[in-house]
Amino acid sequence: MAEKLLEIKNLTVEFQTEDESVKAVKSLNLSIPKGKTVGLVGESGSGKSVTSLAIMGLIPNPPGRISEGEILYHGEDLTKVSNERLRQLRGNKIAMIFQEPMTSLNPVFTTGNQIDEVLMLHQGMNKEEARKRTIELYEEVGIPEPKESVNKYPHQMSGGQKQRVMIAMAMACEPELLICDEPTTALDVTIQKQVLELMFDLQRKHGMSMLFITHDLAVIADIADEVAVMFRGDLVEQNTTKALFENPQHPYTKGLLACRPSLDENPVRLLTVDDFLNAKEDIDVSSLEMKKPRAISETENPVLLEIKNFNKHFPIKGGIFGRTVDWFKAVDDVSLQVRKGRTLGLVGESGCGKTTLGRSILRLLEPTAGEVIYDGINVTNLNKKEMREIRERMQIIFQDPYSSLNPRMTIGDIITEPMVIHGIGSTKRERYDVAADLLEKVGLKGDHLNRYPHEFSGGQRQRICIARALSLKPEFIICDESVSALDVSVQAQVLNLLQDLQDELGLTYIFISHDLSVVKYISDEIGVMNKGQIVEYGPAEEVYHNPKDEYTKKLLSAIPRGVPKELLQE
Repeated sequence: MAEKLLEIKNLTVEFQTEDESVKAVKSLNLSIPKGKTVGLVGESGSGKSVTSLAIMGLIPNPPGRISEGEILYHGEDLTKVSNERLRQLRGNKIAMIFQEPMTSLNPVFTTGNQIDEVLMLHQGMNKEEARKRTIELYEEVGIPEPKESVNKYPHQMSGGQKQRVMIAMAMACEPELLICDEPTTALDVTIQKQVLELMFDLQRKHGMSMLFITHDLAVIADIADEVAVMFRGDLVEQNTTKALFENPQHPYTKGLLACRPSLDENPVRLLTVDDFLNAKEDIDVSSLEMKKPRAISETENPVLLEIKNFNKHFPIKGGIFGRTVDWFKAVDDVSLQVRKGRTLGLVGESGCGKTTLGRSILRLLEPTAGEVIYDGINVTNLNKKEMREIRERMQIIFQDPYSSLNPRMTIGDIITEPMVIHGIGSTKRERYDVAADLLEKVGLKGDHLNRYPHEFSGGQRQRICIARALSLKPEFIICDESVSALDVSVQAQVLNLLQDLQDELGLTYIFISHDLSVVKYISDEIGVMNKGQIVEYGPAEEVYHNPKDEYTKKLLSAIPRGVPKELLQE
């Protein structure tokens, strides 16, 4: 047995609300051995991030407090030490990488300065020594041109590079314990793979312990030695990674393993955590009915949307007068078709142009050149009044349900607002009745209309966004990364919902995502975008089984297989 670096005993963390005290973590017992990686897995609200904040002494008090238990680091109880002692340990012996690098980095300082500060504070280095070490750290974490990159501000770096800066900052003092709180959730699959490989290499090289927190079991299959599963504040299962993947015991663990779309199998419906929690007997995953590719009929599935030689370019300004010196080709000569009642998946990394293309189709961004033909109408030639009329038939579901719902409006007003704008329904009561029916259709309760967005979870908010998109009875919906911010089980629920709505209402989708496994599951055809162009296009199964472009092969190889290395080798 490896020596324990950190041991959590009987930890309970409570948060006081106006009405009651809520236990976010309940009597948790968990240990992290020296030189090993423990994966802590669970959905939003399971208590995993609260556990990490408790270790770091960062529980906001009020409203939160550790009401019971010990957190022993080398035998020293971190729940009882002074703030001064915690400051000595934080960033020095125990470091943390947070989920969103953009909010963790100070936008008014260069990234290099922010790491210099850590080294000068904890290691007693002078400015020159700190800068030299910072450049070495940039090299170690694979940031290109480290001598120049240390002078860049956060906004001048990509998401993957910012996350590497956060890793460099966490590694600066060579900590004994590194806590990683969802460090790859916001990243493209290719960047995620690079970051996971980097962290695996750094952990082995420095012999440090790591607590890796995620909602996706597939992500930690290769990186963790042990896995602990949390559900509603309780630790429900803990085992070696190989044993847990090979023979999960708790229904919640089985659900987390089963609900992520697989590249190799396409069930008619994705299983969810609730399916396992509510099942009266074990679910035989191998007996699930598989999807068959849907035939396309020229009469039943005519071309609804056709994009011809489409371009969207953005000016690059330069010089003291801010003249246009060049053009950034976000979408460059794209042509494709979408058939009625079918789904076209658009897949590619951040910056490839897929979201720009989606928004330009609806003329939320004005195109530079080319045509968008919707049901025989050239959308690019319509004036504002004509465009408003056709928008009843074309809707969009945005990526982030947090920012796309007005926090000051009730759910009822949010769903009925498009109906008011387009003159649908003669009275508020009539529109609210429609809104209540739509909430029921997307799996929520009709009597929730008077609630506000903050009263709902992320998955529920995304369902509200879907209900709003349906309020005008559209024929065509663009889903722009509409499941990428969700837990894997909630993602499965939303994908099932979108399929049900398509079958019931005959909807046509463009489904945009950076995750090829999700796109393959829901799509009939796939277009792979890279640097503003479609580099591969065809039936979903064909693109997956016989990828022709090197970029498509790269995307496929980056998707987590969700199988530990030991099991792959057997």
